[in-house]
Amino acid sequence: MRLLGSILRKGAAIILWTCVISVLWVFLLRYVDPPVTWVMVEQAHEQGGVECEPVSLDRMARSLPLAVIASEDQRFFHHHGFEWGRIRKAMDHNEKNGGRIRGASTITQQMVKNVFLWPGRTWTRKGLEAWFTILVELLWSKERILEVYLNVAEMGKGVFGAEAAAQHCFGKEALRLTPGQSALITATLPRPRKYACRQPTGYLAGRQQWVLRQMHNIGDQMDPEVRRRIGEKITRERKNMRSGE
Repeated sequence: MRLLGSILRKGAAIILWTCVISVLWVFLLRYVDPPVTWVMVEQAHEQGGVECEPVSLDRMARSLPLAVIASEDQRFFHHHGFEWGRIRKAMDHNEKNGGRIRGASTITQQMVKNVFLWPGRTWTRKGLEAWFTILVELLWSKERILEVYLNVAEMGKGVFGAEAAAQHCFGKEALRLTPGQSALITATLPRPRKYACRQPTGYLAGRQQWVLRQMHNIGDQMDPEVRRRIGEKITRERKNMRSGE
């Protein structure tokens, strides 16, 4: 019994300190930019170096976060890290088609995978992803989540973040990107090592136009008034769904 008690106490201590350290880590990165990610290290080894120059959100063209939201996570400002409707749809698709679950991760989850975790698909990693997603949504603002994501996301071979992508693709600052250029950079995000915004293929150009249409459809979600109207619409939709059950 003493041995079992000792094991339980040590296990509880490990869990407690893991929680404390992870909370402090997330809190620190609320104010300090992450210096490097696992993917950056991998690409630096493969490419002989990486391009990365972190900038604040107000040093990026407004169209870039809008393009990413329109393409990756249209309810970004209206969920708490998980989009359960998308997850259910992805799981249904997986069951019916026997393929991979696609399109279920929110911007917060994608940022967490890049900044806090290592590449892989283990259950341990999934559990940590959920834990860090909850912490980030509790401790960071939505704008900070967007800012970090746009500074660490892979946007080409060895190219990370908005500023590096803008310089690499168009020879200009991220602040001076046009909506079309922002949409083109965003169009590469699903497969940044295959598609290059310097030499866009027909498929990439088509996806760029799709992103621009989505940007027009959802409006300027960086505007609090627009977000308020969308939030009210989502609340009405949820009430209607509940009343129809």
